This record gives sequence, C-alpha cells and structure tokens, in this order.
Amino acid sequence: MKVGILGLPNVGKSTIFNALTASDIPANNYPFCTIEPNVGIVSVPDIRLEQINKLIPTEKMIPAIIEFVDIAGLVKGASSGEGLGNKFLSHVRNVDALIHVVRCFENDDITHVEGSLDPVRDIQIIETELLLKDIEKLNNRMGKISKLSKSGDKLAVQETKLLELALNELNNGNLLHNFAKNESEKTILQSWFLLTDKPMIYVCNMSENELTDIDNHKYYKQIQDYAKDKNIHCIPLCGNIEMEISKIANNNDRQEFLEMYNLDEAGLDKLVALAYKQLGLITFFTAGPKEIKAWTIQQNTLAPQAAGAIHSDFERGFIKADIYHVNDLLKYQSESQLKDKGMIRQEGKEYLVIDGDVIFFKFNV
Repeated sequence: MKVGILGLPNVGKSTIFNALTASDIPANNYPFCTIEPNVGIVSVPDIRLEQINKLIPTEKMIPAIIEFVDIAGLVKGASSGEGLGNKFLSHVRNVDALIHVVRCFENDDITHVEGSLDPVRDIQIIETELLLKDIEKLNNRMGKISKLSKSGDKLAVQETKLLELALNELNNGNLLHNFAKNESEKTILQSWFLLTDKPMIYVCNMSENELTDIDNHKYYKQIQDYAKDKNIHCIPLCGNIEMEISKIANNNDRQEFLEMYNLDEAGLDKLVALAYKQLGLITFFTAGPKEIKAWTIQQNTLAPQAAGAIHSDFERGFIKADIYHVNDLLKYQSESQLKDKGMIRQEGKEYLVIDGDVIFFKFNV
C-alpha cells in the first residue's frame, strides 16, 4: 500500500518524509527541490507484537509496513501543467491515500510560494488542482460513454448517471472520497482512477513553540473546522521535532524528549496508524518460535485470501485455519490455556478475518 505526501512547496513534506522513513533526502528552502518522488518503507506501530512475544517467545518480530512517497510540491495551475504539474499529478495518481501537509508556521527565512501564510487557502489551491484534473478526466469519459448510453446499454446508462452526479460534486468543490453509496458505485468510481477519490489526512506542520499550545493555535483551529466540513482527519505535528525524535534510539531518552513537548507519543506514530486505518487495512498475526509477523490485508477479507498474503500456495491449497484472537491470548496467557478453554477455533473458506486474529493456516498443494 502506498501513501503519498503532498502539498505546496516549502511546507515541510520532505522533512516529514525524512522523519518517517529515517532518510536523508534534501529538504531545501526553494520550490521543486524534490522532482522525482522519494519512496520509503515505514513500520506500522503495533504494541500487540510485543504483547504476543511475551507469551510466545520468538527469534524475531516483523511489523506490518506501509510505503510512503514524497511527492514534489504542487502549485497553482498544476492541472494545466504549471510547475511540472502533469508529472507531479501522475505521481499522485499512483498512490492509494494522501497526506496533505499544510504549513502552519511563520518563518521569514522560508519562502512561501503564495507570499503569505493562509493554510485554508493553501489547502484549497492543492484541492482545486486535483478537482480540475478529475473534471477533465470525467468530461472525457462522458464523451466516450454517452454514445453507448444513448443506444440503451444498461451499464453505460448507469455509468452516465454516476458521471453526472460525480461531475456535479466536483464542480461544487467537493472531493469524491465519500461519494460512492454502494458497492456497484464504488466499482465504477475505482475504474476512473480519480485523484479526489483517495482517502486524505491533513497534517498541520507547526513550529516547536506552537505545538505545546495547539488549543489556542488559530491556524490549526481553521484547518480543524475546514477538515470537519470535508469529513477529513486532521493531525498537528512539528516536522523539526519529529526529525529529532526519529534520531533518538533509546526509548527512555525518547520518552523524556516527548514529555518536554507535552506529547504522549510521536506525531508520526499517530499519522502512520491513521494512514493504515484510512486505507481500510487490518492486521492479522502468525506466531511461532522462529518469528511473529504482522500481515496486512483489507477489511472483509476471507481466510483463503488472507492466507494468500503469506504465499499464493497457501491460498490455492487452503484447507482450514486454526484461529484465536490476540485479546484471548492476553487474557489466558498461553496457547495451551486457549486450547483447554476451547478458544482456538477451526474456520473454513467463508471466515472473514478480523483485526487481531492469530492464525495458523493448513493447506495442501
């Protein structure tokens, strides 16, 4: 799964990407410092790995991962090619969800491409470019499908009606991530590969001093209100602080540093967990003496397809699965106790895996 980090130039995208991925890519004070997208793999924080390991000792623990992509800064006019816009928007199209970094800090030494700080305006600049590109794409699609629709083709008639509704939403300035009402509409919407259909999170990048008093931060309040209207999650963090946190290896030192800024956990840990949730992902575990591993699947995945996340042979030759939930393991403290209590179930091909299942698959190829 890929999550793209986007925003105007000089808002802190590359700084946040570096902190997330422990990278060292350039983060300079000029537009288009990043041209080709940088890519990094990030572990999804999950305390359950440690909890399982205390009860099932193992040689190694392997967390779930998400791929993050640092997309170069978009500017006004990107949808018509301004500032290498077409190239950058193609990078947006290739990710599954978006983190929109918004600058909420004053700093005369860091250039603002619009000449002044206005976070809601900056959000709208980016979203307008995404909207315009999607309107262009759907108008082209309408031109192709309308002839089929007039001939009475039922699927074309259905798609034409949905195109009209989607274009109306876009022309009213609404993103399409909450647009589809049923599975049939979702299938059609996904076939259009739109930019505004992707789940989005706003990241309010503020200064170190402002982070300790976010309740009185006027720009953060403005973005919160805007995000609420759009049904989008909003997270405050300081890119510079997150960079410092990412360099601290010792857990005690890290905790002391967090406490200095009144933080219960790193902002980026919250961001990764939220991105995982926004993508509609869940985690199941495999656990044994060699390794405990977290596996990523979509919600509502059947057991054979979950097995396929491990290996295609597991799915092809799926017989059944022995399953218990991590919460039951924590309650009864051992797999042997779970067996004695009848808490380990055998499930077949119709079982829907839930978040936190610990699974042993049985297969034959």
